[in-house]
Amino acid sequence: MIEIKHRETGEVLETIEGSTLAGADLRDMRLNGADLSGQDLTGANLTSSDLAGAGLAGARLVDAILIGANLKDADLRSADLSRARLGSEQPSRAAMLNGADLSDAQLTGADLRCAEVRYANLKHANLSHADLRGTDFHGSDLSHMVAIKALLIRANLRETDLCHADLRDAHLNDANLVQARMHEADLTSLTPDGFAVINLANLEGADLRGSKLHNISAQDTNFSRADLTDVDLTNAILGGAILHRTNLTNTDFSGVELASVTLEFANISKARNAQVPSYKQNLR
Repeated sequence: MIEIKHRETGEVLETIEGSTLAGADLRDMRLNGADLSGQDLTGANLTSSDLAGAGLAGARLVDAILIGANLKDADLRSADLSRARLGSEQPSRAAMLNGADLSDAQLTGADLRCAEVRYANLKHANLSHADLRGTDFHGSDLSHMVAIKALLIRANLRETDLCHADLRDAHLNDANLVQARMHEADLTSLTPDGFAVINLANLEGADLRGSKLHNISAQDTNFSRADLTDVDLTNAILGGAILHRTNLTNTDFSGVELASVTLEFANISKARNAQVPSYKQNLR
């Protein structure tokens, strides 16, 4: 028999039959503030459970089901959530992790579709191959995050910190990256012929100084008023992209076709290797 206690008061919140929480049925339980740090919850079913403020640091939640769970302000530092299911096509059914600490957490292959992860800490977290379609990361710290081949289609990354993030081969189609901090981020590929995708994404006002974007597919992407200083855009596909008033100081446009790119009031004269068609007007 296992007693789950409150992390501060020591109050017994739930008593579970058995000798392990791995594979346990913990659905719809009130476990807010529970001390589950370091516990093995592999394959446990925590659907719709209240885990607000719970201590789950170092917990093993591989293949766990957390759909609809409330993990607001939970401590998930260094927890292993590989292949965990937290997301849903319906936002109302997805997990809520606003303010949670997921620094150094392992979320490889996890499902966080449409989950709320606002103002959370995911510094150094690994979300490679994770399904993050429609996930709301507004204001979160994603610096140094590894998200190789992650699906971030339509994700809300507004005002997030993505500095030094590893987004190689990631898909960010139609993502909201308005005013995101992305300097030194890597949006290239693991293979010479591969590429990350940010088609239709909104990066208005984003800070991409020093980021690697060579070979990227950025068709119809909005870079208005973004800072692309020292960005490597070698061989990028920018058809229909908007670079209105964009800072292009030392931006490398080697191999980039600019015919259909909006460049009004961008300082393209300070860029490198930019072959600008003669008919383009209002350039700086």
